[in-house]
Amino acid sequence: MKKASRFLKRLGCLAMASILALSCLSGCGGGGGSSDGKAKLKVFFFANDHEKEIFQQIIDKFKAAHTDEISDIEFQITTQSEYATTLTGMMTAKDLPDVFYVGPESVKNFVDNGYLADLTPLLSEANISTDDLPQNILNVYRYDGTQTGSGDLYALPKDLSTFAYGYNKDVFDAAGVPYPDPNKPYTYDEFVEVCKKLTMDTNGDGEIDQWGASFADLYMLYPFIWSNGASFTSEDGKKITISDPKFVEALQKYIDLTLVHEVTPTVDQDTALGPYQRWIAGQTGFYAAATWDVASFMDPETFPYNWDLCYYPTLSTGVSYTWSGTVGFCVSATSEHKELAVELASYLSTDAEGQKELSGMGETVSVQLPNPLSLQEEFKQMVADGSMKYPSNVDVMFNYLNGTDYAKTRMTEPTYTPNSAWIDMFWEQLTDVKAGRRDLNEFIETIEPEMQEALDKAWETAN
Repeated sequence: MKKASRFLKRLGCLAMASILALSCLSGCGGGGGSSDGKAKLKVFFFANDHEKEIFQQIIDKFKAAHTDEISDIEFQITTQSEYATTLTGMMTAKDLPDVFYVGPESVKNFVDNGYLADLTPLLSEANISTDDLPQNILNVYRYDGTQTGSGDLYALPKDLSTFAYGYNKDVFDAAGVPYPDPNKPYTYDEFVEVCKKLTMDTNGDGEIDQWGASFADLYMLYPFIWSNGASFTSEDGKKITISDPKFVEALQKYIDLTLVHEVTPTVDQDTALGPYQRWIAGQTGFYAAATWDVASFMDPETFPYNWDLCYYPTLSTGVSYTWSGTVGFCVSATSEHKELAVELASYLSTDAEGQKELSGMGETVSVQLPNPLSLQEEFKQMVADGSMKYPSNVDVMFNYLNGTDYAKTRMTEPTYTPNSAWIDMFWEQLTDVKAGRRDLNEFIETIEPEMQEALDKAWETAN
């Protein structure tokens, strides 16, 4: 779900103020009932336009199948950027919806402060199994009263989203460059050489107007750092590790793509027209393609080019890394209709029929990969025989998510820390390095202690 590693991180920060101030929410929130004795449910998500329509169709089907029990389902949608603020307002007003999103980083705080219902007994009573879901996804929504990762379940995954790499076949064809190998990532040097062949002046006016790649730093740097065996933090999330030579080397190679090899737009050029807009305009060979982007990129009115999926380039580890993230469907602890709410959450997360709709295996377009493991082969077969619209190299997505010897995925480091303030300052100041206005080593030396101070404060506040 958009955007992967910081899913609801802002929510965790904004909600903390209300968490400290609110008393028990007992008896408040949820959709309530109607005069005919039937339930009214409230549902609140964030979604893109193409996701919104599909969610509405699925919720309408659920409602139609429960006409004896449900009179109405109020479905409220907002943007991702506004979701945290709106949900925090609902918390303050003690008017939480029956079903809403929670990120793994917020589970502990939300449970401790009485916002989330324990789904384990509810699922058991409803005879709903989660055995067909990837257990590593479920585990991030477990909490044992002390730490997350084990214990009872407090949310069902909406999905596990990932960023594969997309490439524009038309750009490759025009340059006479072979397509990327769908079973083997480029090395960094190979990637540079391909990008150089794709970077050109296409209209003969003396100015470069097509680039090998375009990078949104927040999403694109991670694959380089991780593939070089480095990380922003120590494994326990307590120590900033950006002065690690492997981190510095990876960051230098990333910056070199702009300043030395000149195969990406400059910072100023990106300011004039962002990386996403350049990809949509057909001005770049490569761009990140997340699971939720596929429906949009497969729409010729949005992206009138032929394209497919490939892997990010590798550095010293020889493994292509990308990042993944997840949000979960949770049920309010104060819902008056927990049994129906957990059935709806399950329909959106575990039910084969609902998953086929969300993943495009039914009559809709795909906004995610199917959660149930048992649907993966059927999904891939439908792509192979052309019965659903999806890039032919769909195995790239599954290889990242399931893990191979050359393709792996991680959740970003802020997922495991109390807030993202410590890394926000990195992204804000990186622009000057990428623009050549600041020395990379000076940047690392200066910002690392600042990041450590912010991270220490985050942990102190959380404890």
